[in-house]
Amino acid sequence: MTTALVTGATAGIGYAIALELARGGTDVIVHGRDVERGRKVVQDIENSGGTARFIAADLTDADDVRRLAREAGDVDVLVNNAGIYTFAGTAETTDADYNAQFDINLRAPFILVQQLAPAMAARGRGAIVNITTVIATTPGAGAGVYGASKAALELFTKVWADEFGKSGVRVNAVSPGPTQTPGTTSIPGFIDAMAGTRALGRVAQPEEIATVVAFLAGPGASFVNGAIVPVDGGDVALSA
Repeated sequence: MTTALVTGATAGIGYAIALELARGGTDVIVHGRDVERGRKVVQDIENSGGTARFIAADLTDADDVRRLAREAGDVDVLVNNAGIYTFAGTAETTDADYNAQFDINLRAPFILVQQLAPAMAARGRGAIVNITTVIATTPGAGAGVYGASKAALELFTKVWADEFGKSGVRVNAVSPGPTQTPGTTSIPGFIDAMAGTRALGRVAQPEEIATVVAFLAGPGASFVNGAIVPVDGGDVALSA
């Protein structure tokens, strides 16, 4: 059975990814910070006929990220989904907010790949999917640090695709557009405002991101490597 580690899997896109992978027969390692929420995700997966277990870890702590990798053991699929964002201009960004976004959005995925990808390569197979954002390539007001951390993750995606590809490990990224999650719905007016920026006239549902992640993690994407796949509903055309 294929085993996948999904970070940040207790809510939003990560939760949808965990359920989608489990539906396809993957044994899912659910990561998060809250034990009760983690247990609920495991129960939801088991209620749907899948298998899962939960590992709590603080992704701002490099040693705890390494512990997460050790406890996860041999995995066939790594989904670096966990991410945070703090909206602030450059002058208003604190050291704590800057560090937290780069620690969780960039350093944690780097450590997990560093710890887990060599074993995948030794077995001659594996898939890594990084979750980025359209803001990695399109400037977002007040989201410079968040976007920069994800832009760096997109570059790492291409570096890792070359580094591990010859050993049978594929590394890709999914770049979601605005998506309806507990985090985005808590921002007043965000969903309505973002819907107007998409050619489809709406924001994404987490399940729509999850299906693309599952494809990239599976055998159907066996020749897809180093790709940054936008799942963003399309850009609205500029008018004169």
